[in-house]
Amino acid sequence: MGFLDGLWRGRAAEFDSGSASSNSIELTKRHDRVSLTKQGAATGHLRINLTWRMRTSDIGGSQRESLLRHPFKALKPPEVVGHSQSMVNVDLDLGALYELTDGTKGVVQPLGGFLGDANGPPYVKLSGDDRFGSASGETIYVNLDHRENIKRLLVFVYIYDQTPAFDRTHAIVTLYPSNGPRIEIGLDERHPQARSCAVVMIENVKGEIWVRREVKFVYGFQAELDRLFGWGLQWGRGYKTKAER
Repeated sequence: MGFLDGLWRGRAAEFDSGSASSNSIELTKRHDRVSLTKQGAATGHLRINLTWRMRTSDIGGSQRESLLRHPFKALKPPEVVGHSQSMVNVDLDLGALYELTDGTKGVVQPLGGFLGDANGPPYVKLSGDDRFGSASGETIYVNLDHRENIKRLLVFVYIYDQTPAFDRTHAIVTLYPSNGPRIEIGLDERHPQARSCAVVMIENVKGEIWVRREVKFVYGFQAELDRLFGWGLQWGRGYKTKAER
């Protein structure tokens, strides 16, 4: 089934949007896709950013218990707690499987140092490896000025060689197009044993660039995501060097 099969004929897709001040679109299960072409954003560099922080409910005991003991805390805004290695042994990494129109396939990810290239094939570049969930997070750049060479990209997040902790981290993948609102996909589903998540598919369909929410958690790594989406690559066990760690 093609991913456009769910659209009603003659009816434009609707989206769950943030406030006007936030200038964002949230992709959800109900409204799961947007056309960059239709909003005039299918050119320039598409920036894809991963950030995460610890869930406040996992720090300092139950939030419900805290509110019962201190009811006036309900009037205070929730505290944003930054990620640190002492809190949890987790390392979220951002990556992307790519397929070009000439049939070339591969991966861009911190593991193995496959950082890609924005100005040449695959026209996808990873900025680096954020080990501790800093404010800047990890970023992938997609050069949509070469969109005619890109068939599809699957953006994914995985936990490298650590205890699975998707249920303890609040992770958000945000797409910043060259024009129009940013696009947000939250990884809020509770899958405590999952090690990887296919987050979003970017696909060239007859010259139109579509972004589709996936948010499919798996218990394995890239090879399992490959099988799920039919990429057909060969995978082996990889390790980060000390510099990458």
